Amino acid sequence: MDPCAIVTEVRSIFSLPDVVIRINELIDSGEATNAELEKVIINDPALTAKLLRFANSSYFGLSGKVDTVLRAISIIGHKELRNLVIASSVTATFRGIPSDLVNMDTFWYHSVTCGVNARLLASQIESRERFFIAGLLHGVGRLVLFSQFPKESAKVLSCMSQGEDAALAAEREIFGFTHAQLGAELLRQWRLPQNIWKMVELQCEPMKEPEFQYDAATLCAAVNIANFIQPCTNQKVVSDKAIPMNAFEAWSLLGLTPEVIDNVITVAKLQIIEVLNIVR
Repeated sequence: MDPCAIVTEVRSIFSLPDVVIRINELIDSGEATNAELEKVIINDPALTAKLLRFANSSYFGLSGKVDTVLRAISIIGHKELRNLVIASSVTATFRGIPSDLVNMDTFWYHSVTCGVNARLLASQIESRERFFIAGLLHGVGRLVLFSQFPKESAKVLSCMSQGEDAALAAEREIFGFTHAQLGAELLRQWRLPQNIWKMVELQCEPMKEPEFQYDAATLCAAVNIANFIQPCTNQKVVSDKAIPMNAFEAWSLLGLTPEVIDNVITVAKLQIIEVLNIVR
């Protein structure tokens, strides 16, 4: 099996809404004005409401100050706007995932937790919203596998109790690739920027490509910190196998200490529910 072929086949099933595609095209052109983007967004009342809630959430720290889409765009910027539009729309993209394989409330709680963690860890990086999007979307490859290959996915999930390394080994043995590689291919075909889909691709092996090492390590760390707050499935994990080796490598590269991780968890918990309610 090949990730590119699988994504090409299912892209009509797992596609972004037309409004998101249009916004993506406008921003990619490099010539879009705030007014043009506003015109597209306000034609979708649900998206408009979500965007304004995002802009006024504690996530941005601008509570009550943003009352129009135009103002939201001017404050957030085009790149962050694209990311938040995707975040506001993506949960509706994945419908019909077998409930015996995954509880979607649990899955999206974990995904939002990863996104919030990644954004907090990248607090010194400009345009850090891409870290939130990478965290939010880091597990979409699993959803594609659950949808298209439920029997094989059940075998992978049976290995989750032995830790993430065991599950990844099972994916490689059964499919010939990991959920991270498949998810990255979906995001690439959605035309998301390389600095987002590369993070997703390398989350399980963050040291592989020096150019993306810091970004991938940040996402890897965010995912594993999120597992302490809310795992992505209801599978029980053996405690001494819960943290994969790549997480320790990522934490070392980023210089994370137990105190820093505890602080990230504390702050993240204050934002997760608010962001989850907006996204879902």
